[in-house]
Amino acid sequence: MSAAPRKASFEKHLAELEAIVERLEQGEVPLEDLLVQYETGMKHLREAQRILQEAELRIEQLKKAGEQIQTAPFSFDQEEA
Repeated sequence: MSAAPRKASFEKHLAELEAIVERLEQGEVPLEDLLVQYETGMKHLREAQRILQEAELRIEQLKKAGEQIQTAPFSFDQEEA
């Protein structure tokens, strides 16, 4: 039984993008390979942006939830029987 493949993390996509940019900056990539690398890089970029957008949404949701938290004054007077 094989486990379902995990989606790559933001950090993984960023590392892949950095590796692609490094290869392309060396300037020794044939045109066809350059196009493939560019397309792959764009896929990693879109996925990284999607992950960031999800994180931003989660932060906004947490901020809104935090605004709804109500506090009550703490009292040292405890009624114990």
